[in-house]
Amino acid sequence: MSEISIVQEHNLPPEQARAAAQQVAHKIAAEYGLACKWDGDVLRFERSGVEGALSLEGQRAALRIRLGMFMGMFAPAIEAKVTEKMRKVFVPA
Repeated sequence: MSEISIVQEHNLPPEQARAAAQQVAHKIAAEYGLACKWDGDVLRFERSGVEGALSLEGQRAALRIRLGMFMGMFAPAIEAKVTEKMRKVFVPA
């Protein structure tokens, strides 16, 4: 099992941080067929072989993704795509 952990600092107000998190979730959900739902300030997502959470913690967004054996082979590519998306969306408009 592979695990990806990404932390992105930001200066966004809570409502904009939540919208940015939703953009990241929409991108990875569409690309990898994930189901997403909010649980307070944590956006949880999953499908067979993938589970994770994007937590909004003050001025940081912390993403944790656990990949099963098959999806683990794609961990470097997934991490690169998600890191770039988080970098783009967690900046002030």
